[in-house]
Amino acid sequence: MKKIIWLMLLLFAAATTSADNAKIGTAGAQFLKIGVGSRYQGAGEASVAMVNDVYSMFWNPAGLVEVENSAVGFTNVNWLLDIDLNYFGYAKRFEDIGVFGISATVLSMDDQEITTFEEQDGTGDYYSAVSYAVGLTYARQLTNRFAFGGSFKYIGERIHKENAATFAFDFGTLLYTGFKSLRMGMSITNMGPELQFDGPDLDVSWDEREAQDNGSGIPASVKTTPYDLPMMFRLGLAYDFEVGSNSLVTLSSELKHPNDAHQQGSFGAEWSYDEMFFLRGGYKFRYDEEGLSLGGGLMTNITGETDLLIDYAWQEFGRLESTHRFSVGFNF
Repeated sequence: MKKIIWLMLLLFAAATTSADNAKIGTAGAQFLKIGVGSRYQGAGEASVAMVNDVYSMFWNPAGLVEVENSAVGFTNVNWLLDIDLNYFGYAKRFEDIGVFGISATVLSMDDQEITTFEEQDGTGDYYSAVSYAVGLTYARQLTNRFAFGGSFKYIGERIHKENAATFAFDFGTLLYTGFKSLRMGMSITNMGPELQFDGPDLDVSWDEREAQDNGSGIPASVKTTPYDLPMMFRLGLAYDFEVGSNSLVTLSSELKHPNDAHQQGSFGAEWSYDEMFFLRGGYKFRYDEEGLSLGGGLMTNITGETDLLIDYAWQEFGRLESTHRFSVGFNF
């Protein structure tokens, strides 16, 4: 047991000591980095080797092989500055084929009043913004110790009348080491072409002042700078051990390597009693504001073959407001 704990500690210690000169702040579509599934936020997002439900489609597609029949999940994230993120996932197992899943993520905000240099108190007109991703996932147990999964996602963002869209792929693996319950997870997410905004508000005259004088002007369009997707590589370990006849503790650690930030790490723990009540805690390393997270959950049988899952997570955000996340799901 001590060796397992030391191995997990070394994994995320590597993240806290590595000197990484990544291109900080250069990727867009940052909503793709907002985690879903309150179970995993409560455990510090050390999830790549721990995930085993519909939220695998976000963290590690290979984890979807743990879905025994059918599962559905919904998460609401009360994000910063009155921004909401909602996630929906559904997965179904097909015998001798694998597990298929579909997912949708939507980030939205209230309408904002448009201001200009001349009318800084507002023009009376409003604009809205939304970001979304729709995905299809497939996972299969290739051997009794190795599972693989992959996702295809369509990603879009809209600000007022301007739009950007692209596609991306996620890949993940899950290795059952054969040493008791120790497993290793790996995933790479958001691999795809750049996003670039386009729309009618970018249409201008080449020389607007001259056009006003003589009634002419050359039609032109402002070209926006394309931006990368927030690609993320994750590597982690998870291990379960019994602490009583009805109690189980899962420890997990994870190393993260984003393409727009320094390497990061996280460590989490989940205590379950009678596979019904859950308490969780975790900590994230080398994040600007995020650190401690706590959470809890309940799983109860509501019919003969249907289980209800309810999870909550609180996450510290330093100088910013803390965030609250709620998840509801069914296994059937």
